[in-house]
Amino acid sequence: MTDNEMLVELREIRKLLTPPAPPAPPKGLINEFVAFISAYKVLGLAVAFILGIYIGNVVGALVSSFIMPLVAIVYPAISPPAPDNYVLSGGPIMDSLITFIIVAFVVFIIVKIASKLGIK
Repeated sequence: MTDNEMLVELREIRKLLTPPAPPAPPKGLINEFVAFISAYKVLGLAVAFILGIYIGNVVGALVSSFIMPLVAIVYPAISPPAPDNYVLSGGPIMDSLITFIIVAFVVFIIVKIASKLGIK
């Protein structure tokens, strides 16, 4: 192998080992916003936060309107059962469950729109 061939091969190796230049920052407010959302996974965090809040509301309604009245019947010293029929009928549970389903559907639509825009 000649010296010139070795130099050419070393240059090719150097070219392969050199990392590519970083991409140019996006121009325009909307492109910068999309890059920000994609780079920091803001959409996924927002979805988890919003759905977590509403799942917490469903669990809270389940505990306050179903589990605690049953515990109060078994062990009355904890708290007296509520006088209205709304408590054991599951009204607050259904309210929070329907709210959760509506919010989850809206978040789903937002995520579908964002994925069409290229936001992951």
